[in-house]
Amino acid sequence: MTGSANMVDPVISPGVLDQLIGYHLRRASGVFFTDFSRSVGDLGIRQVLFGILSMVEANPGTSQGHVGRALGIKRANMVSRINELIDAGYITRRTSMDDRRAFELTLTGAGQRYFDECLLRIRQHEERLLCDLSAAERIILSDLLVRIAAKGD
Repeated sequence: MTGSANMVDPVISPGVLDQLIGYHLRRASGVFFTDFSRSVGDLGIRQVLFGILSMVEANPGTSQGHVGRALGIKRANMVSRINELIDAGYITRRTSMDDRRAFELTLTGAGQRYFDECLLRIRQHEERLLCDLSAAERIILSDLLVRIAAKGD
């Protein structure tokens, strides 16, 4: 029979790619991103927005600048992301009493509920993808990734 509909792709060697950590990180990152999107896509959350919500939830009243620097978000991009979260009713921004040039961020009640729902689904997403790893392996993986990420700071 001719045509590609019934053809099976041959198994091909990845060559040197199999020896490159960056290649495996990119593939794993792609799987995580796709599953993250499936898990929380209907909530309208993106990884960057969840990162901001997480920082504000853990540090109520923290400055917009501190959150942006901690997450590596450029100032211009941070302003638009914060405005997005304010417009959605998830955070409030007020001028700092200590530094009138700085803005302090706090989750609203709706923001806390939204954060909690997102976190529940993200924990389920991570459990689904990491279920084959032991607790010790998860700690090692996290530690290794943190060490690699620190090279960018």
